[in-house]
Amino acid sequence: MNNTAINYRDLPAIRKAGLAALKKELGGVGAVYFLRQFSAGSGDYTKERKELLANDTPEEVLKGIRDMEAKRKTKNYHDNTDL
Repeated sequence: MNNTAINYRDLPAIRKAGLAALKKELGGVGAVYFLRQFSAGSGDYTKERKELLANDTPEEVLKGIRDMEAKRKTKNYHDNTDL
């Protein structure tokens, strides 16, 4: 299917062209494996985030992120020393 022939507001046509492109490049099985990586998810992220962060200040959240990054860097450094 030629790109100029696709009406980009026609979602079924875009889906069909996209699936055809995936199948052409990856084969049928590869296209399925690629598509299985994606999920719409479930739950209410906004509600869960508010509940999880209800008692944390922005500074506490930032400190937690920085602590996790420092821990990950230290772990990766030590993991790579055995190579």
